[in-house]
Amino acid sequence: MTHNDSTPSGYRIGEADHECRWAVLAEDGQRIGRVFRWHGGWFALPTGASEATRQGDGGDGSAAAARYLLAEYRAGRITSQPDTPSQPQAQADAVPLLHPRMRDTDRNQGAARKAVAGLDAYRWEPLAGYPGADNPWAVRCQLCGWEGNRYWSHLRGRNGNPPSPYRHHGCIDADKVRAVLPAYTHAPQN
Repeated sequence: MTHNDSTPSGYRIGEADHECRWAVLAEDGQRIGRVFRWHGGWFALPTGASEATRQGDGGDGSAAAARYLLAEYRAGRITSQPDTPSQPQAQADAVPLLHPRMRDTDRNQGAARKAVAGLDAYRWEPLAGYPGADNPWAVRCQLCGWEGNRYWSHLRGRNGNPPSPYRHHGCIDADKVRAVLPAYTHAPQN
């Protein structure tokens, strides 16, 4: 997503929260909602609302979702709020298997179990339920304690090979990752 400070359209995109939902700010700098990508579609979540609506797809989806929020704000159907960073909610219990937006189906549960096992093999800890392979997943690096979002599609590797040993900025170097994780020594290399 482009992070312009301002656009001629009357809104600007602010910072992303812990789930990669981007703040949309009106002309006065107040947050009027958040936009995010979920399984290929772009959604708009107005301030004060609990349900998001799909507003677009592909490359124009983020702008379509932001324009929707601005139109709703200008029509008086959205009340702005100060732009404060959204923090992850503390987990009182165990992390759920599935993200709340994922349907609870046998297929999704199977994919989630496989993904959680893969995270464990590469020493990542899930901080939220499985969101699908191509959505941001809040995780903790068990090698250094870093927390942030990663995509399962990037963490799982390809064709029986492990993923890149580069984990994130500031983590241990690639040679140490390979030395510490048995998954790198037992996988075929192309």
